[in-house]
Amino acid sequence: MIAYKGFNPGLICRGYQFVMGLNTTQEANCRANGFHCAEDPLDCLSYYSNLDGAEYYIVDAHGDIDEDEIDSKIACTEIAIIKRLTKEELFLHGLAYMVDHPLREWSDHVTKDNATASRGFAIVRGVDPVASGKLGDILAFAKEEPGGKRITQVALTRVDGEKVLPDIWYGVDLTERKVMVV
Repeated sequence: MIAYKGFNPGLICRGYQFVMGLNTTQEANCRANGFHCAEDPLDCLSYYSNLDGAEYYIVDAHGDIDEDEIDSKIACTEIAIIKRLTKEELFLHGLAYMVDHPLREWSDHVTKDNATASRGFAIVRGVDPVASGKLGDILAFAKEEPGGKRITQVALTRVDGEKVLPDIWYGVDLTERKVMVV
């Protein structure tokens, strides 16, 4: 199954040195051992939240697989490291996951309706999602259909100081919005 995994720089996770391609271990118990990864790319941020100090990859998880019902994390006995993602690609894959699975529980990193970026990003979902951030922050938007959960539009941008300005609220169409946040 295709999944996502965060690492410390150099494909290191909890002191274990992974290699590109296939990695194997004997047991997979989500709470105790195995190679951990997540079905929802955004759940990697729960374990590797420092965007500038982590690496994110697409992986193929197989062999024995175990889940523990804490977010979308799984453990497996075989994991193939496939491709490193840029920060933007990680968030795009997260948005695609929401589009493909609109009724699944949201990642803890997704905020309803409006969000101010923290730790370098904001991920917002709702009928009219809005977000703001500081220079360099990533803003990810998932617009839902009114009265439903289906995602009708997604957008991703970086606060660059030219097209997207710091501390200004933007909508999914990446235009400035006047927002009253309570």
